[in-house]
Amino acid sequence: MENAGGRTRILFVCLGNVCRSPAAEAVTREIAARRGLALALDSAGTAGWHAGKPPYGPMREAARRSGITMDDLRARQFDPADFSRFDLICAMDGENAAHIEALRPPGNETPLHLLTDFLPADSPHAGADHVPDPYYTRDFEGCLDLIEAAAEGLVADLSARHGR
Repeated sequence: MENAGGRTRILFVCLGNVCRSPAAEAVTREIAARRGLALALDSAGTAGWHAGKPPYGPMREAARRSGITMDDLRARQFDPADFSRFDLICAMDGENAAHIEALRPPGNETPLHLLTDFLPADSPHAGADHVPDPYYTRDFEGCLDLIEAAAEGLVADLSARHGR
């Protein structure tokens, strides 16, 4: 799972692209950098309400307290062309995954997974089938913990594929 430029391109997708998916992008960027794995990362939302806006303030603050910066990110809406731009698409929940899948161009085989598919078996979050939306739950730290565990698993999987 690598493009011609040598970097695996991953897109993280949630509903509004202001909480979960930008957090997943930022957390994965940090973990990959620590492991020396070059990835091309982006995030998007299935809805376009927040296009052009930065991540939600409380999510940015929770990330900042964890040493993660998201200030450079801006929301955008998922586009069917993203299937050709990315090597892997990770949705935050089944509803958004279904919405993304409905937009898949005929014949496209880009893998679409839930981010939670990458949770390590020994994670305290093992068995979770979605990343709860902190915009509604107000549990920004819990969301980040789950995203971090899944991102660790994702980066470990990619590192193993790249022999690192």
